[in-house]
Amino acid sequence: MYKICILSVNKTKEQWLEEATCEYVKRLQAVASIEFVWCKTDDELVAKSLKASHLICLDPLGEELDSLQFSSFLLKQLQEAGCRLTIVIGGPLGLPQALKGKYLMVSLSKLTFTHQIVRLVLIEQIYRSFELFKGSKYHKG
Repeated sequence: MYKICILSVNKTKEQWLEEATCEYVKRLQAVASIEFVWCKTDDELVAKSLKASHLICLDPLGEELDSLQFSSFLLKQLQEAGCRLTIVIGGPLGLPQALKGKYLMVSLSKLTFTHQIVRLVLIEQIYRSFELFKGSKYHKG
């Protein structure tokens, strides 16, 4: 079983976003345990990030991957990390400077999203990654 921890600043405030995120977590429960850790400040986010053994940071300046590339990347990182991975989402001002350039950085898009929307996009892409790996019909692109 894979274990993915998603570190982020502030909880999701919008009920519809929370429901959508929970739907993907539920779909993933057979293959991956997803844990969300909410930090109140960037300093707390950095402190918790530094404790992780294998870290990936989401940042617009990170490597841009399509869904197939992201799937391969994610599964490779999980294998290299011993099935445990931490992914960091920056807060409203983005990824804290203390984390930039020190860890693997991936961009989900050049577009700007709220950190709450990024959580949903990320969890959907994680789900898509596992579906691609299984060879299911979920990914049609």
